[in-house]
Amino acid sequence: MTNNIEADFRQVHDTGVTTRFLPGCSIEVIGDFCPGKPPEHVLFDFDGTLSLVREGWPEIMIPMMVEYLQETGTDEDPKALYDVCSKFVMELTGKQTIYQMFRLAAEIKQRGGTPLDPLEYKDDYHNRLMQRIESRRERLRTGEAHPSEMVVPGSIELLELLQKRDVPVYLASGTDEQYVREEVELLQLDKFFGRHVYGAQDDYKSFSKAQVIERILRENEVDGSSLLGFGDGYVEIQNIYDVGGTAIAVASDEANRDGRPDPWKRERLIGAGAHAVVPDYAEAERLIEWIWTGKE
Repeated sequence: MTNNIEADFRQVHDTGVTTRFLPGCSIEVIGDFCPGKPPEHVLFDFDGTLSLVREGWPEIMIPMMVEYLQETGTDEDPKALYDVCSKFVMELTGKQTIYQMFRLAAEIKQRGGTPLDPLEYKDDYHNRLMQRIESRRERLRTGEAHPSEMVVPGSIELLELLQKRDVPVYLASGTDEQYVREEVELLQLDKFFGRHVYGAQDDYKSFSKAQVIERILRENEVDGSSLLGFGDGYVEIQNIYDVGGTAIAVASDEANRDGRPDPWKRERLIGAGAHAVVPDYAEAERLIEWIWTGKE
């Protein structure tokens, strides 16, 4: 049985690993990787991998954490506290949100404060985030914004290509499941994923991305080599790598969306075991052809 506690980052490749680009495109292949048999099941992370509805979330989470740390009476200046929080928030990206709140509670205790239940911090963060993104959600509800404006470029085309190949797709997110399901519908992606949408629970031990992967493999009686996964967080990349699947790192620059990879994401995801890196899905057709046929 898979452990539902999400593991810490574990480096598989060092930063000096050799990479190459498929001819004439931005698909970066790690080491001497070559796709094997065509995948039978495909797993996606959500925020930053498909959805951009929550773009800018660190700008909400980190200042909130600084506020709580200042309440301990620490003499550290706000810039130092911001740097502390920024470091652990980004290092934990990919895990369920609650893990970042566990760390906040630990930092408060370390400074002599009495932390709240981490769920309270998570609720506060989510309420603040919703204030930032509600206008985006409303524009999607009313049709003022088209879903293509709030997804990683090429996402819909990629999902359509997978649908044409009759490959089932699954979604596993560290964001609370109720909100993931809402935003999947707002982005009109429910037609691709159907009931296969999984997200974080208040009982954090009852969900993990590794658990979703184990369920896919068990229920379909296939091994990990049948799995293709896309993600912009180390957890899903590491989990897919660990079962022998093909892990595609999505080093999305969520703010600029200019076709260039986010350097920090790229380095971290390569380290987590990615087999290839893309900045987005602008070259979705080329990517799928390579994964299915191995032709470069």
